[in-house]
Amino acid sequence: MSDMHIANGVDTATALLSAYQKGKRCFSNADLSAVDFSGADLKGADFSYADFSEANLTQANLRGADLSYAQLCNAQLREADLQGATLIGTNLRGAVLEGTKLRAADYDSKETHFPKGFDPKVASMRNARESLHGA
Repeated sequence: MSDMHIANGVDTATALLSAYQKGKRCFSNADLSAVDFSGADLKGADFSYADFSEANLTQANLRGADLSYAQLCNAQLREADLQGATLIGTNLRGAVLEGTKLRAADYDSKETHFPKGFDPKVASMRNARESLHGA
């Protein structure tokens, strides 16, 4: 894991994982680009507006995490668990989603951006826009 400024007094990926283990859950606006979180347990954390561009999240547990408006461009999410996560406005262009668990993850059909050819309905995701309008 590379050392870099991450958020709110947490200045390395190791420190972020330590803060998470101590109960901290808010990491919004964090710069996590190109960080290796493969296999990390970060379920339920708030990563809204965070930058995970080119990060390695292979087999990471992000179940129920808030990734609203986060940047996950070209991120490795192979076999990650994002079930029940919030992906409203999230940028997943170029992300690797092979084997990623996305059941019941919320997305917005107009604001969430997926890799080419990805179908959120096939992944059993929930379109928040449809839920709001009762469609």
